[in-house]
Amino acid sequence: MNEKHINDFRPELEEFQEGFGIKAVIAAIFIGFIMLPGAIYLGLITGGGLGGAAQWVAVILLVEIAKRSFISLKRQEIYILYIIAGAVAGGGTILGTAGLTIQGGAFGELIWRQYFIQSHYAQSFGISDKIPSWVVPPANSEAIFKRTFFHHDWIKPIVIIIVFAFLIRITQFTLGYVLFRITSDKEKLAFPMAPVASEGATALAEVTGKTESWRWRVFSVSAMIGIIFGAFYVVIPTITGLLMSKPLQLIPIPWVDFTAQIGAKAPACILGLMTDLGTILAGFVLPFWVIVGSLTSSILAQCVSNPILYRAHIIKNWQPGMSVVPTSISANMDFWINAIIGSGICVGLIGIWKTITARRKKDVAKLKEELPKNRGDYPIPVALGLWALATIAFIILTHSLVPEFPVLIFIVFGFILTPFLSYTSARMYGITGVATGVSFPLVREASFIFSGYKGAAIWFSPIPYFDVGGMTQAFKQLELTRTKFTSWYKAEFTALVIMLFCSFLFWSIIWHLSPIPSATYPYVQKMWPLNAITQSLWISSTLGESGTSYMIKAIKPFYFLSFAAGGLVLNAILTFLKAPVSFFYGLVGGVSMWPHYAIPLFAGAMLGRFYFAKKFGSQTWRRYTPIILAGYTCGVGLIGMVSIAVALIAKTIYQIIF
Repeated sequence: MNEKHINDFRPELEEFQEGFGIKAVIAAIFIGFIMLPGAIYLGLITGGGLGGAAQWVAVILLVEIAKRSFISLKRQEIYILYIIAGAVAGGGTILGTAGLTIQGGAFGELIWRQYFIQSHYAQSFGISDKIPSWVVPPANSEAIFKRTFFHHDWIKPIVIIIVFAFLIRITQFTLGYVLFRITSDKEKLAFPMAPVASEGATALAEVTGKTESWRWRVFSVSAMIGIIFGAFYVVIPTITGLLMSKPLQLIPIPWVDFTAQIGAKAPACILGLMTDLGTILAGFVLPFWVIVGSLTSSILAQCVSNPILYRAHIIKNWQPGMSVVPTSISANMDFWINAIIGSGICVGLIGIWKTITARRKKDVAKLKEELPKNRGDYPIPVALGLWALATIAFIILTHSLVPEFPVLIFIVFGFILTPFLSYTSARMYGITGVATGVSFPLVREASFIFSGYKGAAIWFSPIPYFDVGGMTQAFKQLELTRTKFTSWYKAEFTALVIMLFCSFLFWSIIWHLSPIPSATYPYVQKMWPLNAITQSLWISSTLGESGTSYMIKAIKPFYFLSFAAGGLVLNAILTFLKAPVSFFYGLVGGVSMWPHYAIPLFAGAMLGRFYFAKKFGSQTWRRYTPIILAGYTCGVGLIGMVSIAVALIAKTIYQIIF
């Protein structure tokens, strides 16, 4: 490929344009009623890792419809379609401590809750009967037994979910915008993953404009690879699941795990491989030294240190024969949760220090950045004011639901800890492209445990403690596609209304067809028990005499403060040695990363750096990689949606007949 043609696109020279209009509204309705059920089903089978696939599937179908209607779409319109697809068919992180991301809109939260309240873990820890009715109906409710949302016991949980959905978006758009101005406009961070969506949108825009270029060729070839792989990874398990009690998996979903086999010689050692080809392709895109750092710390922590810690009687709860999920739980509870806490504190302190020193080195005049014309910017004081109002609304709502809990802690969460965590996360996105390992669980959970509160309700309440750092990457993608920020605001709230209705409708249908989780859905059947036991351990610590103290014993101040101090020393040493900055952040993020993810990422990074970059040229390869990943996710999604449509139709017919 000629390098001259690779460099033909310079977005910074183009004007910002509006991307929202009647086309976007029609697209949101199409996605809600056609794509959302497939996204739900795909998420249950393969997990949240293919969430972006639903977006690209929706976009490419709409692009094909536009082509055949002789309608051209601007890059800005296509990117807004991409955002709408994510808002309508994408996932959301559930409340509480489970840390799940469930595809299919807001009502996936309630599906998780109905599983949790019935789970063996919630019952054995004495939690089920202490969960209030505004969280989920009781386990013996007719609404749970009949697997339906059309019951009066769901009214309170549904109202709270809707209010939360609106307030969280206000928080994201306001505080996220302020952080974008800091990390992108002032600190000039790179945001290496931002071009994935922007380059995909550019490729599709060229197609509708009848000016196909190298972008579309790379995108279409990658999509075909995704279709072929998806036929084995998604289609065969889905179709055989209709005919057999247990679906046939030619490629194990979601991983191949060797943890139990090597446990006899290396106790508590975690080792395995993700089977999704997309993990390798992500290694093409992420910064090379981030991946090297992640692999290094992942192997040292999960493979080398775990057996040593077990023999030193620090990891005490591991048993021979355990697979990766229970091994991870035991290792985290006995030791590594402190490393996660310490690394988060370390990254936050470094970020604050670098911001302070950056201001010292620059003239005040230079800190007043010149904003691009017509980007959709508005004064930072206005953004902070709106964010403060949303935070106050969260505090009032949470206090009304859990009046026994000290309201001062809610204020600290909303106005101090949320900006701190979000800024830390934003810097990780800006430097590494991901925010793996950035969290401060000690603060949230410790405040619950040591507040004197007794009960389970606080763990499900919508406290104003959020990480909106990822919004900075989304704003960066808007900037790369030259899309006005105001287009995003209008598109998101339009999509929210459609998502709430369609999520309610299709989760009701899919939940009624078969229990969730079950053998029909291999991903959630493996992963949800892990999240359920983790959340049960946390909740049990505030149940009073009937509760347990696993988490109180797990969090050791000496350990996490040592990790925080060690991280600061390591950063100083690497800075002195002039090592890549991204290598340090990779080390931090890799502490909590399973080798299942780190090894395929490293394989992709090595393949890209030492083969493809030499074959195509390093500059050309850097332009290829985001489009390859976008095309692959689109291809997997396309073939997956077809098989899922067949499965839904077949199951619906079966229900009608029998």
